[in-house]
Amino acid sequence: MAIKDVFLPLVGQPHGPALAAIEKCVAVAADLGARITALALEEDVVVRPKVLQASDPDFGEASGSCQVNDTQRLLKVFTDASSRAAIRAHGRSAKVPADQIASILAEHARFSDLTLLPVKPHDSRTEHIIEAFLFESGRPLLLCPEQYVAALRPEFENVMIAWDHSARAARAVGDALPVLQAAASVRVVTVTDEKTEAIVQSAAALVDHLREHGVHASFETAKCGGSSTGKVLGSWANSHAIDAIVMGAYHHSRLNETIWGGVTKTVIGQPPCWVMISH
Repeated sequence: MAIKDVFLPLVGQPHGPALAAIEKCVAVAADLGARITALALEEDVVVRPKVLQASDPDFGEASGSCQVNDTQRLLKVFTDASSRAAIRAHGRSAKVPADQIASILAEHARFSDLTLLPVKPHDSRTEHIIEAFLFESGRPLLLCPEQYVAALRPEFENVMIAWDHSARAARAVGDALPVLQAAASVRVVTVTDEKTEAIVQSAAALVDHLREHGVHASFETAKCGGSSTGKVLGSWANSHAIDAIVMGAYHHSRLNETIWGGVTKTVIGQPPCWVMISH
């Protein structure tokens, strides 16, 4: 099934990399030929009224026209980028309690084929939102690393499948089929220090399955060498000019990954490139 309807959550402050990430996400939607819907959420914070005297230096600013807030700035960048890309787009904003932001965004994601999410490096709030999407939306998520946004391309020509033989990885491959079919190069990569017959057979079966969908993929392994799987995937993607990684989320329990770390925690903490992730 083609990706025709994408969702873009807008949360946080409108700093430079975040604004650039919004523009890149809109460009991806345009490349997919999809409609894009943005929802900008602002924390509903109760603020005590402040009484100002006419002599107060802040009086003129407070009584004048309302300043553009962060949410409005995020939406404006989205609207301008969508207009330049000439794609169907809709954006709106809302104020909600801070503890409900993640779940509300995940609920909205259920009605889209794919969610595009700008990611700040090692940001606990962003990681919380990602986890809510993975466990509550039932839809795939495409992570846009703000840290590397200038180097990201909206076209996914070189795609890497992080294959660990799990049901979650299989789900991710199924979700990513439209992206894989449009790619010029698809590589199935398994991180292991020992290339066993079972690993080879599993990868060969995946390559054969992909061929039935018009995807001509190759297979290879990447050695751990004492490093974590997540770091190996990132290094491999960087050294092979990968545009996007396709992977399943949380092979181990979420609690274990929170305590000990894991592939998912490493990748969502600092995605090396676009990462399409499913659970």
